[in-house]
Amino acid sequence: MLDFFRTHARKFQWVLFPLLLLGLGFVGIQGFSSFWDPSNASVAKVDGQSISQAEWDNAHQRQVERMRQQMPNLDAKLLDTPEAKAETLTQLVRQRTLLTAVVRQHVSVSDERLVRELSSNQELASLRGPDGRLDAQKYKDLLQAQGMSPEMYEAQLRQELAMRQVLGGVAGSALAASSVAGQALDALFQRREVALLRVLAKDQAAAVSPSDADLQAYHKANEAQFRAPEQASIEYVVLSLDALKAGVTVAETELKGYYEQNAARFTVAEERRARHILVKAEKGMAADAKTKARARADALLAEVRKAPASFADVARKSSEDAGSAASGGDLDFFGRGMMTKPFEDATFAMKPGEISGVVESEFGYHIILLESVRGGSKKSFEQARPEIEDELRKQQAAKRWAETAEAFTNTVYEQPDSLQAVVDKYKLEKKTATVQRTPAPGAQGPLASPKLLEAVFSDDVVKNKRNSSAVDVGPNQLAAARVLTHQPARTQALAEVKDAVRAKVVAAKAAEIARRDGEKLLAQMRQQPQADLPGVEKLTVSRVAPQNLPRQAVEDILRADATKLPSFVGVNLGDEGYVAVRVDKVLPREARPDDAQQQAAVSRAWGQAEASAYLAALKTRYKAEVKVAVASAAASSAAR
Repeated sequence: MLDFFRTHARKFQWVLFPLLLLGLGFVGIQGFSSFWDPSNASVAKVDGQSISQAEWDNAHQRQVERMRQQMPNLDAKLLDTPEAKAETLTQLVRQRTLLTAVVRQHVSVSDERLVRELSSNQELASLRGPDGRLDAQKYKDLLQAQGMSPEMYEAQLRQELAMRQVLGGVAGSALAASSVAGQALDALFQRREVALLRVLAKDQAAAVSPSDADLQAYHKANEAQFRAPEQASIEYVVLSLDALKAGVTVAETELKGYYEQNAARFTVAEERRARHILVKAEKGMAADAKTKARARADALLAEVRKAPASFADVARKSSEDAGSAASGGDLDFFGRGMMTKPFEDATFAMKPGEISGVVESEFGYHIILLESVRGGSKKSFEQARPEIEDELRKQQAAKRWAETAEAFTNTVYEQPDSLQAVVDKYKLEKKTATVQRTPAPGAQGPLASPKLLEAVFSDDVVKNKRNSSAVDVGPNQLAAARVLTHQPARTQALAEVKDAVRAKVVAAKAAEIARRDGEKLLAQMRQQPQADLPGVEKLTVSRVAPQNLPRQAVEDILRADATKLPSFVGVNLGDEGYVAVRVDKVLPREARPDDAQQQAAVSRAWGQAEASAYLAALKTRYKAEVKVAVASAAASSAAR
């Protein structure tokens, strides 16, 4: 057959060439190239219609933009994970399934329903006039700013309402009746009176004495528990702005020049504490009323000048400033620019203990008592020197950072057999640590950097004992390391972990003893159902009140057959021990003030469950399928 094709190859070329031209005529060269475009790859299918990679990417981008608008401070990295992209694809398949149901089931939305939705839409509230109607021009302008016309928006809204209608009918009709919801709550919060005996494994531990053969057998059978991870003992150095700053020297002339140029920075602003009495005389007040207000202010001034110690009492009784009258007119400390200009000018011209004349402002007439003054002093050069020197050293270190970082990187690479060169050159501290391939819990600084650890465990660094590359481990921070000793992952010998093995063997044997003893007690309970064995506890158990029992024990007790009481159940708690239980009585749930809300919540949950089940049925009916492993597909999409 192959010989036949080889012999007639030229004839086949003349046959295939016209077919190729015909195909190009139908779809064009771009159409042919699109077959190999990754963005056209089908990632899911609903009712025979594909969802492409490009549709998925675009949908996820829109979702990201919506989330950023709603939560501006949200970390963008959380939206770019494979899991987040997988959720977008899930929602895209859900939407496509519902749209298919809308078409197949001939679901429609009436004009009246659309108008009601537009009328109740809170996002459009600002566009409505006093009569409640939408301002047509504002409505059009708002949508235009979003790249939509009213027709496009309303068509999209109809589509959303139709999709809601598909599931809404099921969810609404499936709401659990009050009696059914009550039964569900009874089952959830049911109480049971029980008699139980606890056999704790820890109480049996003293009776366990494992032999060396027991330890060896356990160690051999559970080697995975005693695997020591790969680790390396390293030395490392960190170049940072603080390290550079320590090596910077600032000339005395620079320090003094900075002090003179920034004198205001080293001056503490003056603040004054005052009390005042206000007689209101606002703009627009009639002339005779204003005259009366001024006369009242003059009378109050005369009163406080006659008895200055009474200023606070007079302010409480007579000041018309609602904010300060109750505190005797006290305004606390304030600086320039915080009070109205006439008031400020008068206050800053006074001496402590002095009472002003009547000061007029736009609020009325003020009488001011200056109580104290603070600030206004300037730090001396010697007082400010440490702060100035630290600031200038920091500035110079920042200017040198880029050049120094490059030199540090080059030195670490060019002298790969030691970190001593950069230690000496930049006066760095050499530190040591034992690390694994992933940061240890609670690790900080460079040791918390996955990038540095990745560099440490690279073949060149581990096998050839060379310096790692300089790695960015934080803002203006570079680190380099070298491996002193390396230990591959291994199974620890029994001698290294003998105490841990012994503890596990003792725990396992103690749990086994507890189980056997517990089963014996349960058998005795069954033989003597009316008798209470020594040590028995009488309790009322529920999910709300577990009585210090593990969740597994509570669930087993509530699942025990209560059609014929007493009933018996044994709960094996593994390493914790065993519980032998006799169920004596079933009690209904306790009445609670929020019963109505709980029943409503159960009813809603019931409806949501039915809607979810119906959606799953629709997906099956319309053969909805995801054709990619969503996590890996999302990751590869991110790489593109």
